[in-house]
Amino acid sequence: MTALGVLTPGSLAENDYPRIEQLLGSDIRVDLCRTGFAEDTRGVDVLRGTGTAEQLAEGVEGLRLAGAETVVWAGAGGSFADGWDGAQEQVRALARLAGMPASATSFGFVHAARELGLRRVAVGATYPEDLTALFADFLRAGGLEVTGTRSAGLVTAAEAGTWGEEDVLTLARAADVPGTEAVLLPDPALHTAAHLALLEKALSKPVLTASQVTVWEGLRLADRRVNAPTLGTLFTREPLVQA
Repeated sequence: MTALGVLTPGSLAENDYPRIEQLLGSDIRVDLCRTGFAEDTRGVDVLRGTGTAEQLAEGVEGLRLAGAETVVWAGAGGSFADGWDGAQEQVRALARLAGMPASATSFGFVHAARELGLRRVAVGATYPEDLTALFADFLRAGGLEVTGTRSAGLVTAAEAGTWGEEDVLTLARAADVPGTEAVLLPDPALHTAAHLALLEKALSKPVLTASQVTVWEGLRLADRRVNAPTLGTLFTREPLVQA
């Protein structure tokens, strides 16, 4: 049994994770614990506050007690809003707190793109434009070319959590532009696990989403690879050998 730990700021698309666990169809468990989440708003300063060591510590003990072997911080905006260097320091602090390998969903997007050999990606975000721009900057710092961004302008995670399949598909299509190798949907409040096959069929390219990438990143930290086609191209490709 491989036990993965996911830290979430509040109840962001929580039911995606048991669905993914079921679709993996293997000896993998995904444990969720919540951190502090005082205010549901997409303000940059507020999101930065969700990723402090004090906030992250609130969920770490629960993951240790559950027997998690790795931990991924799924508050994407509370990671990439600090920039590449700030997010790296945050992950190092989380690893020290948890006593296990740690990462964040933000880094998961970059690592997943690299594993699939992707260089040119587009972003479809429910976020306001300023936050979407910060995510695009984070991807560029990770060596990716961002071909375009699309912002839905939602100011709370609760709003994103109400979106259904058609809303998510519309956003992904709006973000897609010629020459894009993949579309990234970074909001962890979006329910996407049930829609991945449809999204990739509609766009004819890989689609990476927050909950999908979060679990994949936890597996990467645990040195596990699982073939699960219903979870998209990311879960059907053999890992590339990095130069």
